[in-house]
Amino acid sequence: MTDVPDATERLHRLRASIDNLDAALVHLLAERFRCTQEVGELKASAGMPPADPDREAYQIKRLRALAHESGLDPHFAEKFLALVIDEVIRNHEAIKRSRPGAPDQGHQA
Repeated sequence: MTDVPDATERLHRLRASIDNLDAALVHLLAERFRCTQEVGELKASAGMPPADPDREAYQIKRLRALAHESGLDPHFAEKFLALVIDEVIRNHEAIKRSRPGAPDQGHQA
């Protein structure tokens, strides 16, 4: 059985590592969304649709493979990516709506 002081010290070290990883994840997500913001602006200016189902399918397949190789549950990785993609599409739709000449939300078919 492990000494409680040793376990407590190890717990603190592990939690500090988790806190650092969480901070890195937030920074990486922020950078990803900065890039997707530019993609949304480019799509809106070029008249491209906010969503790209082929790209999304490719990304899901790629991320599932990366997860499998890394020992992460591919189903969890896919759910996480779906959450990110949904937010990106919402942002791209908002960018498109904010462009001059965009249809008014209340008058769309």
